[in-house]
Amino acid sequence: MSFERKTIGFIGLGVMGKSMAGHLLSAGHRLIVYTRSPDKAKPLLDRGAEWAESPAILAPRCDVIITMVGLPSDVEEVYLGDRGLLAHSRAGTLLVDMTTSSPDLAVRIHAAASAKGLKALDAPVSGGDTGARNASLTIMVGGDEDAYAEAEALFAIMGKTIVRQGGAGAGQHTKAANQICVAANLIGVVEALDYASASGLDPKQVLLSIGGGSAASWQLSSNAPRMLDGDFNPGFYAKHFLKDLRIALDSSKTLGLSLPLVVLAENLFAKVLAQGWGERGTQVLYELYRRGLV
Repeated sequence: MSFERKTIGFIGLGVMGKSMAGHLLSAGHRLIVYTRSPDKAKPLLDRGAEWAESPAILAPRCDVIITMVGLPSDVEEVYLGDRGLLAHSRAGTLLVDMTTSSPDLAVRIHAAASAKGLKALDAPVSGGDTGARNASLTIMVGGDEDAYAEAEALFAIMGKTIVRQGGAGAGQHTKAANQICVAANLIGVVEALDYASASGLDPKQVLLSIGGGSAASWQLSSNAPRMLDGDFNPGFYAKHFLKDLRIALDSSKTLGLSLPLVVLAENLFAKVLAQGWGERGTQVLYELYRRGLV
């Protein structure tokens, strides 16, 4: 199959977005970027990416536009604002939001895009900074089959596990389910390490015993050693995880569900942010326990 070079706009070059955009550039696509902190774009610009002064200027130049921003409010502004993508993209443009955002907002964007002759997918990811760097992300997709078929080759450049879950919003609902599992694993690992320390054990030795059995998890193998080493650099920001938990809680209310574990996790990460640790990685939850702040 011959390679089809596309002009791709990429908005949001944070911890994950910069690597994801870089893989698209390395694959031979023309890349036009915008981010609110222009200095974050410099490594990509040095490699041949082009700069746009705003989403409105970027939009009409692109075949595909990918967004990886922070909050649902950022997504809403970038897509639905007067200077946003829907107002300035050419008919037929494929819009792919890879931010973890609200399922309801994804449905609204899809409907508004369709009304303007545009295609929209919600495609949040899991894997953190490591998955983004290694192009091994899990990508959870919601939207129409034809739009997914157009985007699939691009997703394969950035990730390894790529599944269309259903119509608009399905990707975001799947990511909410993912974050519920992450919360359970993360809290379990933190409490296991806290228990091990309090009982006089060497937590690093304990990891040798429990890391390969039925307790095994990514959190245990990857984040637990970082916790014990005091390495709280962000692979995924604590502030963004709190946002994700609140999205899951909001959706659960709409669905009529009670999710007590998510309520607990939301309470714990609200305390993390109250300590001023929002810019640290989610593994900083261990420090909350270690200092007796729970």
